[in-house]
Amino acid sequence: MHTWIFWMAFAIGSILILAVTSIERAQQRQRQAVDSNGAPLFKVDPFWPKPLPNRWGMQQVTGISVDQNDHIWFLNRGAKADPDEVGGENNRIDCCVRGPELIELDQDGTVVHAWGGPGYHPLWPTALQTVLVDRQGFVWVAGTAAQDSILKFTKDGKLAWDFDHRPPKGSPPLKENNQQTDVLVSKGRFNLDEDAREIYIINWKRVLVYDMDTGAFKRGWGGHGMPLNEISDDPIPGYKWTGGPPVEEKNFVPDLHFVEFSKEGLVYVGERGQNRIEVFTKQGKFVREFYVSPNTPSRGEICGGLYHEKLPPCGTTYKLAFSHDPQQKYAYVADGTNDKVWILDRDSGKTLGGFGRNGTYAGQFHWINAIAMDSKGNIYTGEVEENKRIQKFVPVMANN
Repeated sequence: MHTWIFWMAFAIGSILILAVTSIERAQQRQRQAVDSNGAPLFKVDPFWPKPLPNRWGMQQVTGISVDQNDHIWFLNRGAKADPDEVGGENNRIDCCVRGPELIELDQDGTVVHAWGGPGYHPLWPTALQTVLVDRQGFVWVAGTAAQDSILKFTKDGKLAWDFDHRPPKGSPPLKENNQQTDVLVSKGRFNLDEDAREIYIINWKRVLVYDMDTGAFKRGWGGHGMPLNEISDDPIPGYKWTGGPPVEEKNFVPDLHFVEFSKEGLVYVGERGQNRIEVFTKQGKFVREFYVSPNTPSRGEICGGLYHEKLPPCGTTYKLAFSHDPQQKYAYVADGTNDKVWILDRDSGKTLGGFGRNGTYAGQFHWINAIAMDSKGNIYTGEVEENKRIQKFVPVMANN
C-alpha cells in the first residue's frame, strides 16, 4: 500500500514538474525580442484603429491615456483642421467632419465613447494638451490657453470638477512669475498622484503641486530642486548650435513638456528646451538627470513652432511612458523633432535604441507629441501638424 502511494505521489510530482517546465518554456518563447543593445523591438499594427464612424476625421492627437480596462483615450484636437479635411461640414464633399475631441477606443480600435469639443461645455479647453483617466474612471482634460484649466469629467462626459486658477477674463497676458501660485496661465501639462491625492502641474520653470480634491496649493520647486523663490523669471537665452548639446543650465528650461511618476515614487520632468529629463523625489529633492539625443538643437533662432513655414521644431523630450514590468526597466520618450521613440534604460538614463523616422507611412512619424503604453506592452503614439493620427506598436516576440 505504501509503495503504491509512493509511486502515485512520484507520478503526480513528475507531472507537475513537467507542467511547470512547459509553462516556463512557453513564457521564454513569448519573451519580447531585443536588439543587440538590449532595446525591446516593436512593429506597427497598420490596421489599427478601425476607421472612425460618422464621417469623423482624425485630427491632432495631442494626448493619450490608457485606462484600467486597457481602453485607449485620446484627444482629437480639431482647432487646426484643414478645409479639405472637413469639407463634409458644408456638404461640399462626402468626407469629412470634425469629430468629438475626446475619443475612447477598445483594444480592437473600435470607438466606445466620444464627446467634447467647441460648444460642448463653456469651460472646454481651446488648446487641448493632456488627457488622463484615473483609477476611479474619471476623465481629466486640460489645455494650454490662458482660460483653459484642468477639468474632471465622468466617463460619459458630465463635468465633475473644475480646477480653475484662471486669470481674470480680459486681463493682459501675465508676465512670467515663478513665485505666483494662485493664478496660472498654462495648466495644460499635468499629472495625478492618486495615492497622495495630488495634482502636479509643470508651468514656466517649475513644478507645482496642488490638492487633487480642493485645488489648494501645497508645494513646488524649480530645476535641480531649487526653491520657488530662487527661480529666475528671466527668459533662458538661446545658444548657437554648432552640432553639440545645449549649455548647462540649473533652472528648468522651457518648454517643460511632461511630468511622470515611477512606481518607486520618483518624479520625471521633461525639458524640451534642454533635451533633458530631471528626476526628483515627490518632495522636490533632486535625484539625477539625463539627456535624450543631446546634440539635437533644443532652442534658439533656428527653432520653429507648430506650422512654422521655414524652421523645424527643436528639443527631444516631448512625452514619456514607462514599461509595465515590475521594475519599469524601460523609459519610452516621444521625440517630435527627430520623429522617433527613444528607448532608455530607466535607471541609468542610457539610450538603448529606438524606432520610427520622419514620414507618413505606417510606423513613421511627423511631429509625434503623445505616447502611452497598455498592460500588454503595446505602445500608442499620437501626432500633430499634418499627420494627425494615433498609431499602435505591438511587441515583437522572440522565437526562443
